[in-house]
Amino acid sequence: MGQITLQGVQKSFGPVHIIKGADLDIADGSFVVFVGPSGCGKTTLLRLIAGLEDVTGGAILIDGKNVVDTPPAKRGLSMVFQSYALYPHMSVRGNIGFGLKMAGLPKDEINRKVEAAAATLNLTPYLDRKPRELSGGQRQRVAIGRAIVREPKGFLFDEPLSNLDAALRVQMRIEVTRLQKQLGTTAIYVTHDQVEAMTMADKIVVLNAGKIEQYGSPLELYERPANLFVAGFIGSPKMNFVTGELAQQQGATTIGVRPEHLKIERDGAGGWQGTISVAEHLGSDTFLYVDAGPLGMLTARYIGELSLHAGDRVSLVPDPARIHRFDTSGNAIRN
Repeated sequence: MGQITLQGVQKSFGPVHIIKGADLDIADGSFVVFVGPSGCGKTTLLRLIAGLEDVTGGAILIDGKNVVDTPPAKRGLSMVFQSYALYPHMSVRGNIGFGLKMAGLPKDEINRKVEAAAATLNLTPYLDRKPRELSGGQRQRVAIGRAIVREPKGFLFDEPLSNLDAALRVQMRIEVTRLQKQLGTTAIYVTHDQVEAMTMADKIVVLNAGKIEQYGSPLELYERPANLFVAGFIGSPKMNFVTGELAQQQGATTIGVRPEHLKIERDGAGGWQGTISVAEHLGSDTFLYVDAGPLGMLTARYIGELSLHAGDRVSLVPDPARIHRFDTSGNAIRN
């Protein structure tokens, strides 16, 4: 079992409040991603769950038991850090099994667990190699293997892929997601990359300045953001926001439209008129950055190739059913 519940969790460093009362229910076996800008408190919240930081207030329950006074080693959680932190003088086998050896497990049991983890992570051919003989992705898999062999109630990942190049990050993203589903172990994953969050998570926690702004499935956050912050943070490219008279006509202070929900018309008479400042042709997609005068710079996405270029005049027509409305406090207005 690996159900994790936060009840009014707070963390302060002196007069500075880092986590401002977090309430959260993480179901057993789910993959939950903490996402938000730098300094929002996501790593601090993870460290509080791990026991690496002391809680200022509130309760952290693992399978119904409050663990705020329980040391990290006895919480039944395994943590994978951004840094691999492998022992350079040990083989892959030695690194994966080190924690089990320190726990005093019999040698044959350690070997069995290490070889099972290595097989799961496609590391069997590398068990006798040293970390310096491995690629970045292989080293990260060793670090994950070290966590797996402990058979924890939950995995805690602190930006584990941020040191990898872009292509390897995509590959490892798929591998980590596949592995979590295969093992069925609860996982909490911290990242600043909202694309990682959208593609990996069963549920996403969006944090901002120590506060949970919204908690829900990736599509729920994408289609029904609770406020301006979530709307602007989730989705790439980010949502377009328009204020003023156009928003007031919708009964809102601000309206938002995602780039893919703007229909692009060459020299169209309706919609929002503008001039293309930059056109990005990616083959699979075309992104247009359009100077729409008083409406500001707008981003439009076209699926496929579109023969438009900087300097061309276009009209952007928003899909009326996909317009998001926000009030003066920045909260979403629901119909």
